[in-house]
Amino acid sequence: MLLRTIRLGAKPSMQTRRFHRDRYGPYPYVNLGEGNREQFPVINPASGEELCQIVSPTSADVKAAIEKAQVAFDSGVWSKASAIHRSQVLSKIARALERRIPEFAQIETLQTGRTIREMNVQLGRLPEWLDYYAALLRTTNAYVAPTQGKLLNYVQRVPLGVVAQITPFNHPLLIAIKKIAPALAAGNSVIVKPSELAPITVLEFAELAAEAGVPEGVLTVLPGLGSVTGTEIVQNPLIRKVDITAGTQTGRAIGSIVGSNLASFTAELGGKAPIVVFNDADLISSVNGAAFAAFVASGQTCVSGTRILIQNDIYDTFMSLFNEKVESIKRRMGNPLNPRSTMGTVISTDHLKRIEDMVMRTSGKITIGGGRMTGTSDLDGFDFSTGSFYSPTVIVDIETEDELWKEEVFGPVVVVRRFQDEAEGIALANSCKYGLGAGIWTSDLSRAHRVAAEIQAGGGMKESGIGRENGLEAFHAYSQSKSTIVNIAPPEETRSTDDWFSDSPEGKRYG
Repeated sequence: MLLRTIRLGAKPSMQTRRFHRDRYGPYPYVNLGEGNREQFPVINPASGEELCQIVSPTSADVKAAIEKAQVAFDSGVWSKASAIHRSQVLSKIARALERRIPEFAQIETLQTGRTIREMNVQLGRLPEWLDYYAALLRTTNAYVAPTQGKLLNYVQRVPLGVVAQITPFNHPLLIAIKKIAPALAAGNSVIVKPSELAPITVLEFAELAAEAGVPEGVLTVLPGLGSVTGTEIVQNPLIRKVDITAGTQTGRAIGSIVGSNLASFTAELGGKAPIVVFNDADLISSVNGAAFAAFVASGQTCVSGTRILIQNDIYDTFMSLFNEKVESIKRRMGNPLNPRSTMGTVISTDHLKRIEDMVMRTSGKITIGGGRMTGTSDLDGFDFSTGSFYSPTVIVDIETEDELWKEEVFGPVVVVRRFQDEAEGIALANSCKYGLGAGIWTSDLSRAHRVAAEIQAGGGMKESGIGRENGLEAFHAYSQSKSTIVNIAPPEETRSTDDWFSDSPEGKRYG
């Protein structure tokens, strides 16, 4: 039996919920017999309070879990189940998740420090991923390929086998579900390693999925340190695909391991998205859009709009309005569980220190923010000193060689540059090694399409990753094509035309 305690509140005196598990569930290693296993805490970054202790799997546990996943795959209980059955189970999971959105949102806020207003909206969309792939299963068809002679060549999509997913702390359940949904839809057995900083909702989701009909061994969550548990998972030769969302350095390291096993690899990595605002943009809309891109999730998202480029003629007016917006965000920060609070914490004190150090080294001019939040909230009196709050920060007059221009901060820090014309705006947008996302604000439709075509972003371009997520591409990435050729000629014709080693010098085999 495993006991976890999660406090659903900002203070220890608030409601406490206990989970008792004495079955396999999302903890496949608890049934492996006696032995000491390390535990690690999950900390609420807004209060510094411990939310729960998570049991970390041993190397033997990881190996056993993957082998069990392979047994489940080979049995066909899920991998060979009908598309209709898998579709029905995914739909059941979606409905079960819908009923628990408020609870999951609260847990996400507690373990990530992101505001409840963000998590309610984000998690409210998650059933759509499950519904989409459930629908895709009912509509995706195999096809018959053209060939020569009396042959029938049909091509099907079949699952890969046991696949591994390494998910991050910034959108714990969102990123897990958008990987899990296509992987399950395709018929794979799935091993998920959530971030050790925010694993709770992924563990809860795995139990929910089991209750909705996902067979034992088909979806397994192995919480643990990335450098230990994550490495042990991805280097296992039974793993046929690895899908990660992480920093570029981590992606390179894992990619080299995956490549040695000749497994498939999808990686969403770093980003440094430019937001390009032209003279003819609607000012209010573009200011609001840039603020959202920069400060949602406290800037902790791969597509965060961290480089704001403004055309000369509107620079001063835009910056005046933008600074007002940023100051209003700062004034209304408070307890992340307060629905009126605008922006939450970064994930940890270590991460907070990293952001502070990067900002301290900048060559640019800090106009707003530039440090951790102290004192108490004007909104609700929340004590910022207990958590990892960093002030929304704006830096102008920055050089393109500056670290803050080139490297991912993963915090509420934006840098601003002005540009003269379209060509310079595009050049500045592309002066970065990443190419994940970008934003363009203009009232000129022709310019919008022209600039979008020139900006090197819109997926895993450059050092932002390999492969694609979401949609039909993700479903195909979790499956492989299988070609079957059937000779449909009558036996007497086959005997006379398909004997390659007959006495006749003429080769009669179909091409």
